[in-house]
Amino acid sequence: MCQNEFFGLSAPLAVSETVGAPQQSLGAVCCKDTMRRVVRQSKFRHVFGQAVKNDQCYDDIRVSRVTWDSSFCAVNPKFVALIVEASGGGAFLVLPLHKTGRIDKSYPTVCGHTGPVLDIDWCPHNDQVIASGSEDCTVMVWQIPENGLTLSLTEPVVVLEGHSKRVGIVAWHPTARNVLLSAGCDNVVIIWNVGTGEPLINLDDMHSDMIYNVSWNRNGSLICTASKDKKVRVIDPRKQEIVAEKDKAHEGARPMRAIFLSDGNIFTTGFSRMSERQLALWNPKNMEEPIALHEMDTSNGVLLPFYDPDTNIIYLCGKGDSSIRYFEITDESPYVHYLNTFSSKEPQRGMGFMPKRGLDVNKCEIARFFKLHERKCEPIIMTVPRKSDLFQDDLYPDTAGPEAALEAEEWFEGKNADPILISLKHGYIPGKNRDLKVVKKNILDNKPAANKKSDLITAPKKAVDTSNIQNDAKLDEILKELKSIKDTISNQDERISKLEQQMAKIAN
Repeated sequence: MCQNEFFGLSAPLAVSETVGAPQQSLGAVCCKDTMRRVVRQSKFRHVFGQAVKNDQCYDDIRVSRVTWDSSFCAVNPKFVALIVEASGGGAFLVLPLHKTGRIDKSYPTVCGHTGPVLDIDWCPHNDQVIASGSEDCTVMVWQIPENGLTLSLTEPVVVLEGHSKRVGIVAWHPTARNVLLSAGCDNVVIIWNVGTGEPLINLDDMHSDMIYNVSWNRNGSLICTASKDKKVRVIDPRKQEIVAEKDKAHEGARPMRAIFLSDGNIFTTGFSRMSERQLALWNPKNMEEPIALHEMDTSNGVLLPFYDPDTNIIYLCGKGDSSIRYFEITDESPYVHYLNTFSSKEPQRGMGFMPKRGLDVNKCEIARFFKLHERKCEPIIMTVPRKSDLFQDDLYPDTAGPEAALEAEEWFEGKNADPILISLKHGYIPGKNRDLKVVKKNILDNKPAANKKSDLITAPKKAVDTSNIQNDAKLDEILKELKSIKDTISNQDERISKLEQQMAKIAN
């Protein structure tokens, strides 16, 4: 077996295996060494992917054509949400997982934005709450009815206004309730308390160019960002400080991605100067050299990384690719171990990744993707082949549950907490979600925001909640329409009565 086959790649591959180690071509590594790596023991070596049958797909969906490198899809144990084409604004579909087959063109959508929707993210602590960012410069938070939509949803629970350009990234805090991060093309990151509708942290002077992605660490104390200026930054949002920074993490001009792993290291994808796709592993305490760096292939699709902290597996889905490559991260060289590739014929326009509590543990399912085609969404199931019907403890350590470990106020005050874990031994049984309520503070009492970096928490800007005004206007409209219909009926009654009298006269 040649070295490139071992990595499941077609182009030459270079590896830097330890911090400060010189890069060496894998072509120079002898076959014996390659074979030794190939037979590395791992329970995930034989993980295989399988697309579901056609009748279990979601068909006849017009997936958004917006040229933005987000995943366009978000899933949780109840719903799959997909950004779709919409005339006159932005919209996304929210489908109960069981609603497979052909989706009617008149199926209701979430359609309150006035510009295309660019990113969506389900709240990890409430399976009926989803946030959306749009070209209309706003973030909206929506409450989906328990059994899905029966009418199009135009009224968000809250509108978050603070960005001056389109909002391309929304990401919920992993452990604190009602804390939401948004990042826009104004190079600003805002962290909101959704429970009050206020922007409480404003990071407006840390990025000199467009932000490609933002990732929280496991307990939500830090964020890492990848930017068009080719820098990866680790930021403490509450202190408003850059903790670590790497210039030219990947030297190519095309977009990068950076995500936190559960051990605190950072995994990045990007492009080399020669436009080859790369993946790298970094220690934020020393970002001079990567722990590992692999060059992959010459495709130009941006690699979207999806990480499972329970198994330490990273899945790479390239936009426009027709494959999902997956790697296991360990603390032994070469640190990023290629496992396998799932390939299909159709290229993917986006991808959704199911949280662990939404998987079927009885079938040894360790990941489920929702692959967006041009006109449909196709679930892909990743399975570890096991013969036993018993619960596999080693595949399913306790995983992050839906309960928030902190309230928003506690996090903003400086507290941290790891996710509250649950066992999947008897499968995940969803509990009752509580409705999201937004408590407005008296905006008149707020002093003007002091735009200083030294302020830990900037004074809140006026958060607009138009729902009450709109509801009153709608009620007036309905009452007018009702009165108009009553008047019409009354007039018609009179007309019928006259006609009946005329008929009686003629008959006599």
